[in-house]
Amino acid sequence: MTTGNVSLEMVTAAQEGDRQALEKVLVGIQDRIYNLARRVLVNPEDASEATQEILVQILTKLSTFRGESAFSTWAYQVAVRHILSAKKLRDRDMGLTFGMFAADLETGLVADPPEAPDQALLLNELRVSCTMAMLLCLTMDLRLAYVLGDVFELDHGEASEILELAPSAYRKRLSRARSDVIAFTSRHCGLVSAEAKCSCPRRLPAAMKAGRVVRGNHPNSIGSSLSYIETKQQVEAVIEDLRSFKLQRAVPYHKCPQDIRTQLTRILSPSL
Repeated sequence: MTTGNVSLEMVTAAQEGDRQALEKVLVGIQDRIYNLARRVLVNPEDASEATQEILVQILTKLSTFRGESAFSTWAYQVAVRHILSAKKLRDRDMGLTFGMFAADLETGLVADPPEAPDQALLLNELRVSCTMAMLLCLTMDLRLAYVLGDVFELDHGEASEILELAPSAYRKRLSRARSDVIAFTSRHCGLVSAEAKCSCPRRLPAAMKAGRVVRGNHPNSIGSSLSYIETKQQVEAVIEDLRSFKLQRAVPYHKCPQDIRTQLTRILSPSL
């Protein structure tokens, strides 16, 4: 029997002190944890730091896993508890609101933007980074519900277990988050609505001037299988209520940096 990329047999062997099994458990779960951290925290440095701390907790608490749920469900639960309880993560929260984000998007728009040789790469980076940053306007509780439900597409039973909520409470939380995201994108995102003031081409010069998009450095869109134009076409092809969902799902899956596992192995080696 398997739980994602980690089998229960592998977890049992790791619990019994098998070093190779422990390494496999780490490899099997690290991308999921990093991707959760990236979508919820957005900032790559914050996500990397949180991922390493979460993986340490997963491995040091491994003996408490009883197999009553999928291992990935249990690991996500450990991750969510850390994200919600870590004071330094709360202190770094910018307190962004949809109103503040909308005002920023509409500042410095260019009516007839010039095209750069690397326009396609720059637009895709802006598209992904803006889509991710948009979720920072949700409170952490709503953000977690939205990421688990609409981005990761977990069923409501698993998502409510991860968040330690009654299924009915989770559904209400997800519905509110979804409504807020749809309302914002339908008014302010040019990829979702042709009536929106902001569009990536018009926004790009201001984003580059502010250092939010840097030529030759595209950390958010690495691994993207869709270009800006392809994403625009796919979003336009679905009915309006699904456009925000399609936009969020078009953010690439972020792989866990290799140095996190290297650092974690070094940290835990004396006790293994």
